[in-house]
Amino acid sequence: MTQNKTYIHDYITIQNNEIVLNGTSVFKIDPTDFADFSKQAYRNFEIQYPKFFKMDALSKLAFLGSELLLSPITVADKENNIALILANKSSSLDTDVKYQESLSNKEDYFPSPAVFVYTLPNICLGEISIRHQLKSENSFFIFDAFNPEFMSNYSNILLNSNKADVVLCGWVEFFNDNYKAFLCTISSEENLKHKNETINTLYNK
Repeated sequence: MTQNKTYIHDYITIQNNEIVLNGTSVFKIDPTDFADFSKQAYRNFEIQYPKFFKMDALSKLAFLGSELLLSPITVADKENNIALILANKSSSLDTDVKYQESLSNKEDYFPSPAVFVYTLPNICLGEISIRHQLKSENSFFIFDAFNPEFMSNYSNILLNSNKADVVLCGWVEFFNDNYKAFLCTISSEENLKHKNETINTLYNK
């Protein structure tokens, strides 16, 4: 199979109460917790998706990043052939701990089904897929650290085998209010903007 060259089109980083899109800060607020930061970011970008407020923190983090990358290239009410490949280190541990606390509290024992729903890391893929009408390939991996070579190779395989027209890939880590998201869109369509950039160089910017 002939390997077509692939290109990074757009990328986004979310950390330390700031969102940076293609190297430019598009939203930044004074230090606060993620719950407040995510709510302010949602309102700043005038996103209309009430289910956002029911999501766990990991899903909100992935949702915000994907929203800014995918909204300009997806068509509402139409199936979009975009694959999702995400990874992190802590899986859904932040939500798992909250759910375990609800089980362990003998005085106020009330395990929440709404929290239990998010005790798998790949649920955030489902939230993105529903929002943007995606029914293509999606996978969530657990690594000790971000693995740009794996992400790049996997994305190239999906694109070169015509399993997807675009791949959204990256890292979404959240635990104990420490968070970082790095997401990028990749396709076979030539893009001069990031022609010589790699996932690794953009992640470390």
